[in-house]
Amino acid sequence: MEPLDERYFVWLYSLVADPSIEDQDLTYWELLRQLYERQFVWFISRDDNRMEDGKQLRLEFLLSEGLRPSDVDSNWVGLGCSALELMIAMSARLQFEIDPDSNLAYWFWEVLMINIGLRHYTDGEGFESCDVDETLNRVIFRQYEPDGKGGFFPLQNPTQDQRGVELWYQLSAYVIERMAQ
Repeated sequence: MEPLDERYFVWLYSLVADPSIEDQDLTYWELLRQLYERQFVWFISRDDNRMEDGKQLRLEFLLSEGLRPSDVDSNWVGLGCSALELMIAMSARLQFEIDPDSNLAYWFWEVLMINIGLRHYTDGEGFESCDVDETLNRVIFRQYEPDGKGGFFPLQNPTQDQRGVELWYQLSAYVIERMAQ
């Protein structure tokens, strides 16, 4: 049986991509692995709540496996939140806020991954881990434009510099603009 961490990664992958696809032009294993291995660091007040949303996915995974948190190493459950976990959790929030009947993968790929510029990285496209690392640094450390361009939630009409706004309020402003279109 695969180690728990690897089973969890495959489970996360299956939330946003089809693990049964073998065509490397249609798979994202390397990209998502890099997002999974990169820890999300929060430094804007209350962004730790988005981190906790991401970590909550571990509990959902354990339930899907018929396990309880007490059945596994507490260090694994308590690890920091990966960029992948954060993005999947935010995709679920977008889905819930905009169209609960839609596909979670849509919000992950067609909103978050497009907005940060990583949508085109398939396993067959000459994956460049340094580009992904630079992108993650820009997003995590808020080195994007004041209107949010280059981050998860670019706005057409921001009322404040998005680099200092917690992710929940960025997401909410993005939803309001999107719904008004």
